[in-house]
Amino acid sequence: MLAAALAAGGCGAAGSVEEAAAVPESAPAPASASAEPAGPTPGPTTPVPVPDTLRFTGQTLAGTQFDAAALAGRPVVLWFWAPWCATCASQAWTIAEIEPGFRDTVPIIGVAGLGERKAMTDFVTEFELGPMPQIEDRQGTLWKRFGIVEQSTFVIIDREGKVAHKGWLDGEDLTRRVTALAA
Repeated sequence: MLAAALAAGGCGAAGSVEEAAAVPESAPAPASASAEPAGPTPGPTTPVPVPDTLRFTGQTLAGTQFDAAALAGRPVVLWFWAPWCATCASQAWTIAEIEPGFRDTVPIIGVAGLGERKAMTDFVTEFELGPMPQIEDRQGTLWKRFGIVEQSTFVIIDREGKVAHKGWLDGEDLTRRVTALAA
C-alpha cells in the first residue's frame, strides 16, 4: 500500500488553508500583523488582530512558506506528530477523514517533528494527508514554543487565539471538539 501511495503522488497538493497561509519564499514580511477575515463581507473590513499564538512561520513539507497569522480569527488545531509514532499513525486516518470537511472553518495543521524529512513525507503520503498543511519542524522550534513534550499532541486554539486544549485526543473527542468549534 505504501509503495502504491508513493507512486500515486506526494504532499504537494495545496489546500485552501495552506494557500491562505503560504508566503512566497522571496516575498517580504507582511507590513502589519493582521489578516483579513475569511469570506466576503459587505462594506469595509476590519483587520483581525493576530494573537501571539499565531505569530509563527515555517516551511511545509511541500516546500512552501507557512504564515500562521493568516489563520487569525478562526479556531485552529495544531497536531504535533512524528513519522515513527504508532499512535500518530492511528490518528492520521481520523484526521485524513475529517480535515477536508473543516478545512475552511477549523483548519487542522500538522507539525511534523522527531524524524527525518523523507520519513515525514512518506507518512503524509501513506496516510493521504497531502492536502493538509504539514509544517516541517525537525529542529523542534514549534514543539518548544508550544511546550510539547510528546507526540501525538493536539493544541486547539480558539477564535480569540487562546489555547483551549493541549494534550492527547482520541478520534471521537477530536471530531467532537472540531465540530463544536465549527458551529
